[in-house]
Amino acid sequence: MELLPAVLVALLGGRLLLPGHGLWFDELFTAEVSRLPLGDIVTAIATGEGTTSYLAGVPPSYNAPYYLVTHLWTSVPGLGGDTSLRVLSLLATAGGLALITRALTRLADRATGVLAGLVLAASPLLLEHSVEARSYGLAVLATGGAVLGLVRWLQEPPRGLLLFGLAGAGMGLAHWYAVTVLAAFVTAAVVLRRRRALPVVLTGALGALPAVGFVALAVLNGTGARNAEHLTDSDGEFVVRAAEAWAGGSNPLLYLAVGLAVVGAVRSTGARVVGTCWLLVPLALLLVAELVRPVYHPRYLLAGLLGLGVLAAAGAMSLPRPARAPVGALLLACALLASAPLADRGPRERADDLVAVLAGVHEPGQPVVAADQRSATGLDHYVRDLAPRLRPDVVLPPDDAPPGADRVWVVRRLIDGEPEPTDDDEILRTAGLQMVEQHDFPASRTHLVLQLWTR
Repeated sequence: MELLPAVLVALLGGRLLLPGHGLWFDELFTAEVSRLPLGDIVTAIATGEGTTSYLAGVPPSYNAPYYLVTHLWTSVPGLGGDTSLRVLSLLATAGGLALITRALTRLADRATGVLAGLVLAASPLLLEHSVEARSYGLAVLATGGAVLGLVRWLQEPPRGLLLFGLAGAGMGLAHWYAVTVLAAFVTAAVVLRRRRALPVVLTGALGALPAVGFVALAVLNGTGARNAEHLTDSDGEFVVRAAEAWAGGSNPLLYLAVGLAVVGAVRSTGARVVGTCWLLVPLALLLVAELVRPVYHPRYLLAGLLGLGVLAAAGAMSLPRPARAPVGALLLACALLASAPLADRGPRERADDLVAVLAGVHEPGQPVVAADQRSATGLDHYVRDLAPRLRPDVVLPPDDAPPGADRVWVVRRLIDGEPEPTDDDEILRTAGLQMVEQHDFPASRTHLVLQLWTR
C-alpha cells in the first residue's frame, strides 16, 4: 500500500513523457552542462564562468551539485539521451514520495500516509516538474529522506539523525529554497521535544551549511544575481499565489485542500505539528525575505508546498470516521482533475522540430546563424544529436552573421511576436540581403523561427 504513491506518479509521469517533446531552455542547459568532462563542470562552478561562448552569462551556480549528479547519470551506458534526464527526475520524485509516505505512516497511520502520498503524486505542481530535466525531483527525494529521518528520531532517538542530516544537506544542494523546509523540520522537532531537540537543531544547522556555501560561492564569483529577473514581487499575495500554484489554478482543489489543511492543523493526530511547520515555516521565511527583494517563483516553492498536501490529507483523516474515505477520495479526485490538462500540453520549445526542418532545406556552405542565447542552445544541442552534418555551417554567438554569403539561415526567438533584438539584421541588410522565407515553431515557453535571408 505504501508504494501506491510512487506507482501513481510513475504512471502519470510516464504518460506525460510519451509524446517525447524536445527539451526547453532550462532542460537544454542541463543537457549541455552534463555532457562536459567532470573537471570542466567543477571549474565552471568554482569560477562562475559559462560553459560555452553563448552561455557566458549563464554558468552553473546555485544548484551546481545537480549537474554533477546528471553527469554521473548520463555517463552510464545507454543513459545519455534527453529522455533519460527526465526519467532521472521522475524516479527521484517517486522515491521521495515513497519516503514521505513511509514517514507519515509511522508518524500518524497508514491511511494518512498513503492518502498524502497519492495526493502529492497527483498534484499539478509536483507532477509538472517531476518530468523535467531539472533538480526538483532530487529535491523531493531529499525532502522525503529528511522527514523520514526526523520521524525516526522522534520515535527512537538517536536513530534517524544521520539520515536527517545527510538528506537535509541534499535538500539545499538540490535547490537552495529547500533549506526553508529543513528549517521547518527543525522547528517541528523543537516544538515537539523542546530542549531535547538540540541534536536535531545542530544537525539541521550542519545540513544547511553546504547550500549556504554554494550561495556564498555564487556571490563571490559574481553570479549571485543570476536568474534574479525571474523572481517576482507577489504584491502582498505570496501565500495566496503559492497555494494557487500548488493547485494548478483549480479552485475546487485549492478550496478543498486549504480547508482540510486548516482541519489538519487543528484536529489531526501524529502529523499535525510536522505538517503545520512544513507548510507555514517556509512561507513565513520567504515572506520575510520578500521585504528585502522579490523571491516568488512557483516551482522554487515546491518542496515547501508539499506540506499543503500532507496537511490536507491529515485533515481528511481526522474527520469523523464515516467521512474520511469519501472526503479523502474527493481530495484525490480533485487533484487528478486539476492535473488532467497536463496530459494534453504541447511542447515548451521546438528546437528539435526546427533542426529537423532545417536539415531538409539546408545546403552545404549556407551559414546557419543563431541570433540569441536561447536559439543557440537549442540549435547547438539538436544539431549535435539530429543533424551533425550541419555543424560546419553553424554560427553561434558571439559570432555575427557572415555578410559575404548569398543565402543565410537565421534561427531566433520571438518575444511578444517580435524578434529578440540583435545586430544580425543590420549586418545582413547592409550586406544586401533580405528575409524571404520564415518557418514558425510556436511553443508554450519559447517561440522559435527559422528565417532565410538572400540577396
